[in-house]
Amino acid sequence: MNIRTATTEDLNILTAVEKECFPPNEAATEEDFRERLEVYADHFWLLFDGDRLVSFVDGFATDERDLTDRMYEDASMHDEYGAWQMIFGVNTILEYRKKGCAGTLIKHVISEAEKQGRDGLVLTCKKELIPYYSRFGFVNEGVTLKSLHGGVTWYQMRLTFKPV
Repeated sequence: MNIRTATTEDLNILTAVEKECFPPNEAATEEDFRERLEVYADHFWLLFDGDRLVSFVDGFATDERDLTDRMYEDASMHDEYGAWQMIFGVNTILEYRKKGCAGTLIKHVISEAEKQGRDGLVLTCKKELIPYYSRFGFVNEGVTLKSLHGGVTWYQMRLTFKPV
């Protein structure tokens, strides 16, 4: 297994994995990924098994404390020096789930965010995933009204490195 950051050349494989992992109302589109890759490709972490993309985590950095729907839509909100690393998606193809792929990437992203001097990371997830993200140190902050992405109820979770 090999981890690297993305390039614009990864557009098609990222889009394909996203479509496999999320329903259409929640999945980022090819155009979404194109815009994101042009602005913050270094904030896409990809896990490969040989030449095959099996999992990826993406998001951007910002000084805003809470993840909002606007962030998914506006790549220009990325601030390379932002205090918080947002996580927009954790994707693992079906046949590689429950094998530690997502966990490996999450730990890697946490380590990268800490090395970059961020205050921490923020993500939203569905209720059933709260215990999973808690294992990595994320704390449930409850239902968020700032993200109604895909018409789903999301719980905001935060991992903090230092007091803010």
